Amino acid sequence: MNRLTTYIVTGALLLLSSPASADILPGKPTVLITGSNRGIGLEFVTQFTERGWNVIATTRKPEKAEELNALAKKHKSITVEQLDVTDHARIGVLAAKYKDQPIDILLNNAGLTPKYKTAFSPLDGIDFDIALKSLEVNAIGPLKMCQAFMDHVKSSNQKKIIVISSKVGSIPASPKMTMFYSYRGSKAALNMYMYTLSFETPKKNVILTLLSPGMVNTTEGTKIPNAIEKEESVSKMMKVIESLTPKDNGRFLSYDGSEVDW
Repeated sequence: MNRLTTYIVTGALLLLSSPASADILPGKPTVLITGSNRGIGLEFVTQFTERGWNVIATTRKPEKAEELNALAKKHKSITVEQLDVTDHARIGVLAAKYKDQPIDILLNNAGLTPKYKTAFSPLDGIDFDIALKSLEVNAIGPLKMCQAFMDHVKSSNQKKIIVISSKVGSIPASPKMTMFYSYRGSKAALNMYMYTLSFETPKKNVILTLLSPGMVNTTEGTKIPNAIEKEESVSKMMKVIESLTPKDNGRFLSYDGSEVDW
């Protein structure tokens, strides 16, 4: 065993031997949110916290998540964890760390979005490294999270898995133009993964629902025409999440609760 492997194994064992978190307050529901350091993810952390939830907020680089860390300092109910959804070993370690912690809502929010300058690139402008990374982050990552944390959700009271998708991953609802090759493809793959999983979740008494947040202003200093603010998008999605029942398993809904065609 080389030195790097030793460090990794030792770190994992230390993590597994520690309690889930001193900040998980008993008697309160718990949500685990991926991609919590900015934008929609950070707004979900804020609004769940305001409702009195325990929040396990994950981010790839906690040391750089200044707003999230500041929020966690103010609220003992927020626990910040390092997680890259493409790191399946780390997902496994985190799932083991919280093995005795019911998770009422697993909220798969982390995503790789296109840069504006390359968003409308035609066929000859496709970056296939980005295309592969998009599949890893946007489709395979959430599927792995569902696999790793399914038992945590099953053991909870609310038993909900929420996946943040996009209308651009829908063939009938997507814009009829050349744009977002990598992003659209990865979201279409995500939708099919979750559609397939939705045939398993009822057997586990789990509700799996996909949500489109709408066109949202998430970049500081940039305003997209006709876009809504993250506060509005998340507050409306929160209402949808709160109202979900078993009949909503396998549905693809917009932030306002309307149906999205696959």
